[in-house]
Amino acid sequence: MGLTAGIVGLPNIGKSTLFNAITKSEALVANYPFATKDPNVGVVEVPDDRMITLVKMFEPRRTVYNTFSFTDIAGLVKGASKGEGLGNQFLSNIREVNLICHVARCFDDPDITHVEGEVDPVRDIEIVNTELIMADLESVESGITKVERKAKSKEKAAVVQLSALQKIRALLLEGKPARVAELNKDEEEVMKSFHLLTVKPVIYVANMSEDDVADPESSAHYQAVKKLADEEHAPVLPICAKIEEELAGMDTEDKEMFLADLGIERAGLDQIIQTAYEMLGLRTFFTVGKDEVRAWTFHEGAKAPQCAGIIHTDFERGFIKAEVYSYDDLMTYGSEAGIKEAGKLRIEGKEYVVKDGDIVFFRFNV
Repeated sequence: MGLTAGIVGLPNIGKSTLFNAITKSEALVANYPFATKDPNVGVVEVPDDRMITLVKMFEPRRTVYNTFSFTDIAGLVKGASKGEGLGNQFLSNIREVNLICHVARCFDDPDITHVEGEVDPVRDIEIVNTELIMADLESVESGITKVERKAKSKEKAAVVQLSALQKIRALLLEGKPARVAELNKDEEEVMKSFHLLTVKPVIYVANMSEDDVADPESSAHYQAVKKLADEEHAPVLPICAKIEEELAGMDTEDKEMFLADLGIERAGLDQIIQTAYEMLGLRTFFTVGKDEVRAWTFHEGAKAPQCAGIIHTDFERGFIKAEVYSYDDLMTYGSEAGIKEAGKLRIEGKEYVVKDGDIVFFRFNV
C-alpha cells in the first residue's frame, strides 16, 4: 500500500530542509523562491519498535518495514490557481498524494528571506488554502453545470452528485475546505471522481526555532497556527527542521540522547507518520518467520481475506483461514511455542476483522 504525503507551503519556509531531514535526502535547499521546481520524492521506513523486537526474536534473513513516501512540492505563491508561479504544476502534484503536510514558518530570522516580506504563519497558510479552494471551486462549478440538467430529469446518480456539489460549493465560497462537508455515503462516493484538493486530510507542521520547539506554547506564531488548525479540526505538530537535519545522521541511541537533552519527546518524522496513520485510519499487521519478518499496512476494519490480498491477490482469492495471535500475547508468553501452550493461537475465518498488532499466517488454495 503506497502512501504519499505531500509537503507544501510558501517558498522559503523550510519545506526542503524538512524533506531532506526526514528522508535523509539531498533536495536542493536555497534562499530564493522556486528552488524546488520539480517535486522531490523520498521513501522512508515507518518507525515501529515492534518490528525491532520481532527481528530480535526471529532473526530473519530479511526484514521489510512499512514505508511512507514524502513528496517535496514546489513552493506556492498567490495566483497559483490561475497558473502563477509554478501553480499548475503545484496543484497537479498535490492531487497525487494521500495527505498534505502543510509547513508554516514559525520562526524569525533576518538572514532567511520571506516571500511575503515578514513572518506571519496564518497569512501564509491562508494564501495556500485560498489557492486550493479556488482550484476546487472551479472544478465544483464546472461539475454543477454538467450535472444540473440530468438532476432536473430526476436521474438518481445526478441528483446525489448535484447535492454533494452544492454542499461543497457553499463551503468553498465561505473559504472552508471540502473535507469539512457533511456528506452521506452516496455523496462521498460520487465525489471521489473529482479528486478535490481540499478533501485531502491535512497536518499542519509548525517549523519552529531550536529555542522554541521544546516549549511551543510559548511561541505566538505557534499559538496562531494552532488556533487555525483547531478551527479546522486538524492536527498541528511543532517541529524544528534544523534539528531534524541533525537527527538524520544519528543512530537510534544518539538520537534518543540528543532529543532528551533538548526536551523533545519524539522526532518529527515519528510524529508525522503516527499522525498520518491515525488520520488515514491505517493499522499494521505482521508476518514472521526465519525467512522474513515484515510489516503490512491495512485500513482499519479490513477483514482477513482483504489483508491476505495485500500480500498477494491469490491469497485473497483462495483464502481458507488465518492463524492469528497478537504481538502483545507474544510479548507475554515469549515465543510461538508459549503462545500455543497458552491457547492464544486462534484460527479465524473470512469474517475476522484484523487488528493492529496481529501476527498472521494465511492459508489459501488456488
